[in-house]
Amino acid sequence: MHVAIIMDGNGRWAARRGLPRTAGHVQGAKVVRRIVEAAARADIATLTLYAFSCDNWGRPPGEVATLLRLLRRYLLAETSYCAENLVRVNVIGRRDRLSPDLLRAIEHSERMTAKGSRLHLRIAVDYSARHSILQAARRALPGGASGAETEFLQLMNEVNHSALATQGVDLLIRTGGEKRLSDFLLWECAYAELYFTDCLWPDFDEDGLHQALRDYAGRQRRFGRLPQAADAAI
Repeated sequence: MHVAIIMDGNGRWAARRGLPRTAGHVQGAKVVRRIVEAAARADIATLTLYAFSCDNWGRPPGEVATLLRLLRRYLLAETSYCAENLVRVNVIGRRDRLSPDLLRAIEHSERMTAKGSRLHLRIAVDYSARHSILQAARRALPGGASGAETEFLQLMNEVNHSALATQGVDLLIRTGGEKRLSDFLLWECAYAELYFTDCLWPDFDEDGLHQALRDYAGRQRRFGRLPQAADAAI
């Protein structure tokens, strides 16, 4: 099972307490460890967390610096835990705009946890689904051929099975009350079940995750088919 989470609501959590937005991000970072542990206990195979989008560069410089600093701090602090608990860490998204210090932390974490087999933790940083699909399509085209020279569906099939090489999302959770995808895993979420909660990310916990999983378990996934055909395809 692949669960993806848009971790939204840090700034509002801080504002409601008269704190700077950065305090919400600090508190939100503490929640990640608990949710990773809970996901592993729930036998989730892949957990993808939306940590920093391409559009987040437009936030105030101080907030951007805090977000990226917290990410580096998380990787440095949690890599040993992940390696010991068989959690494989990968960072998805662009890397050309990240600082050398952050890049080194990412590469170290990925290298040290490469053998993890219990949970695959993917962290989306400087990520845009539209950019990811575009880059994958460019890589899939032999010799840089133009899209007009390749059947569109054939190209997209190649993108899906090789260039993107990601498992489709089964359940997408968004905290914070908003109800949109915000350019997150658009291809992978083609048939994802969507779960929105008003709970702000710093308040999200294992009970909240299990509530989302129970809601998911009560749904019937048809994948465009009639119920009997969908059950047979699973």
